[in-house]
Amino acid sequence: MLAKQWVLKVVRTKIFGLKYELMANDRRSASAIKRSSVLHRTYVLVPSGSGSWRGPPLLFLGPSLRGMPVTSMVPYMFTELSGCSVSPGNSRGVQKKKRRRRRRRRTSSKSRTLKSIDDLIQATYRPLNGKSKRKTITLLCLVLNYSISDSVSSFHWFRFFDTRSYDLTSLTNFSSFIDYGLDWNTSDSNCCTWIGVTCDNSSVSSKRVVRLELGSRRLKGRISESLAGLDQLRILNLSQNFLYGHLPARLFHLQNLEIIDTSNNDFAGPIPGGSNLSSIRYIDISGNNFIGSVDATLCESSSYIHTINLGNNYFTGEVPANFGRCSSLQQLFLNDNQLSGSFPESLWQLRNLRILHLQHNLVSGPLNDEIGKLSNLVELDISSNRFSGILPDAFERLEKLENFFAGSNNFSGHLPKSLVNSPYIIFLNLNNNTLNGAINLNCSAMVRLTSVDLGSNNFHGPLPDVISSCQRLTHLNLARNNLGGEVPFAFKNLQALRFLSLSNNSLVNISSALATLQHCRNLTSLILSINFHDEQMPRNVNFHFRNLRALVIPYCELRVAAKMLQLLDLSWNRLSGTIPFWLHEFNYLFYMDLSNNSFTGEIPESLTELQGLNNMNTSAERDSLGFPLFWSGADGSRFMYKGIWGFRPTLDLSYNNLTGPLWPGFGNLKELHVLKLKENHLSGAIPDSFSGMINLEVLDLSYNDLSGEIPLSLEKLSFLSKFSVAYNQLQGDIPAGGQFLTFPPSSFEGNEGLHGRQPTPFQPQQAPHDAQLADEETTIIGLQFGLGVMSGFLFTFTLSFSSGWVFAKT
Repeated sequence: MLAKQWVLKVVRTKIFGLKYELMANDRRSASAIKRSSVLHRTYVLVPSGSGSWRGPPLLFLGPSLRGMPVTSMVPYMFTELSGCSVSPGNSRGVQKKKRRRRRRRRTSSKSRTLKSIDDLIQATYRPLNGKSKRKTITLLCLVLNYSISDSVSSFHWFRFFDTRSYDLTSLTNFSSFIDYGLDWNTSDSNCCTWIGVTCDNSSVSSKRVVRLELGSRRLKGRISESLAGLDQLRILNLSQNFLYGHLPARLFHLQNLEIIDTSNNDFAGPIPGGSNLSSIRYIDISGNNFIGSVDATLCESSSYIHTINLGNNYFTGEVPANFGRCSSLQQLFLNDNQLSGSFPESLWQLRNLRILHLQHNLVSGPLNDEIGKLSNLVELDISSNRFSGILPDAFERLEKLENFFAGSNNFSGHLPKSLVNSPYIIFLNLNNNTLNGAINLNCSAMVRLTSVDLGSNNFHGPLPDVISSCQRLTHLNLARNNLGGEVPFAFKNLQALRFLSLSNNSLVNISSALATLQHCRNLTSLILSINFHDEQMPRNVNFHFRNLRALVIPYCELRVAAKMLQLLDLSWNRLSGTIPFWLHEFNYLFYMDLSNNSFTGEIPESLTELQGLNNMNTSAERDSLGFPLFWSGADGSRFMYKGIWGFRPTLDLSYNNLTGPLWPGFGNLKELHVLKLKENHLSGAIPDSFSGMINLEVLDLSYNDLSGEIPLSLEKLSFLSKFSVAYNQLQGDIPAGGQFLTFPPSSFEGNEGLHGRQPTPFQPQQAPHDAQLADEETTIIGLQFGLGVMSGFLFTFTLSFSSGWVFAKT
């Protein structure tokens, strides 16, 4: 009986049209090759010299076991094939082994008698024509033996080429789809030297591309299907670019791929289902425009995956229950999508899970007690969903949970005992639910507690003294509850406290509150509005809040000189009377918003002397501060630190009842970026000196009683991107130069005396700052606690702290 043999098989391929694949039927040979540590390359045998062969190259993708491809082999591995000639099996004894060796020597000598490459090619084609396979195998082995014995380098019929040429083709095709940002020299055939490309550490003749890292390179374009040709790729990073279109389906079948990061681009469409990323460990496709359901097979193809980030897309449907099979999963980000349904119970089996982000979705139902099984959980964010019911009393088992965010849901009932006694919690946010009862935080146990937000609930009773034991507490929001009584004197011990909001409650004794809280030396934001009903502010009382930057309080008659004040926002109240003339004494003030009030009289001419708006050296001090802000979005309770440079120098007096002229001195405000005087009763001409505001980006003088002409000197304002003088009594020609070529006709309508060519708008020049220009009346610096309007606000106060902001928002 003959031994099992090597068989040559021909199959179709997109690369060459024909691919030659060696199939191993002999278990011993297959095992020997499989054990080799070098079976990870692909080699091509092509003719050289004057041979007459015109067929496709011989592509050796290596042996296969039971029809499944095994990794590739290198030239010196061809010695394993020397035993592939037809002979009896080696179980017959030594004599048969000797006969095989003699046969190999005879066939090897015959290989030198081959007169042309056509002899070999004809033989290898014979199996397709039903001819003897034995001759094919023998001839193939002869040639391989010949190449080993005479050395590959001296064998003149064949050259060995590594498959780096395939990677070169794939990368070249990939680059042809990138319109901008990719500076590759595609004429250099050594793609391993290209920017962002890393090859393996194999010999020079067989390097393969294993890493493609092009993150944050401002790439613009689409992803070519050819990228999936990098079959040895292990790391793919295309994050933080401007790429668009669909991700190739074949990309999710690269079995060597371990890390894929395409986050923060403009990709769209569904994610191909049935992925086969058998080696994947990390996948991040967040910050795109993907739609459809989440691929439930991500965890089925790989047991190594530890991070899945699908956040900030448009995925719909339910959270896949199959994610419970990701036994190694440590981080799961599904936030900011449109996922709905209940939370799968199978996910409570993820014992290695450390971070779970599900915020800003439509997930509903209760939060199960099974959450206690996630013993390694460090951060849980389920805020802004539709969870309901009572919070589970299972936090004693979550011994690593530090951050728990469950705001903007429909949770009810009391705070669980295991939660208010947890020694591990650092950040706790349960705002905007319907929780009730007393605030029974056990600060003596919660030794790591730093930030608490229980605002917008139904808590009642007095402010608990025990909060003063939270020595590490820096942020406390208890606004919009039913709390009463005085601010406990023990609150003076909160020396780390920086942000405190007690607004919209029923607190009493404002004098006592201020006298107590001034001892909080690090306090920068204090919000006490809509409390202290029918109380009078004490007159001629000094309070010293050394670091206070934001004060939100009604009926202010405090004495102070806030010489370091930088931002003043008193907008959206019902303030009346005249604007105080002494505001110019704030030498560092660069942002003033008094809009949407009922101020009357003239604009104080002293405002044209604001040093923070006409002195570059003064304005350079702004980057020294950082402060907590609240977004004007759905989740108003989330604060963030925003550098002072996030605010453009602004003077906004719009939507009042101001009268009188526009002062020529406004031209001195060289650092001013935004000037809004819309909807007042201002009169007179637009001063020619306005051209001195060289950094001006927004000028809105609409809906007043201005007359005269539009000064031609305004054409010099090269950064002006929004301009409106609509609905005044202006006359003359519309300037036709500079930025005036960009303004739409609506900027000039309502002025019957204006005439001239109506400009055609086009994309305006980029302003010197990246801050997005917006004309909405909402503002990101408002402290989002529901801006209640305060009637009867007395603007007869002198400000009373050494540095900071003053707000009058609630």
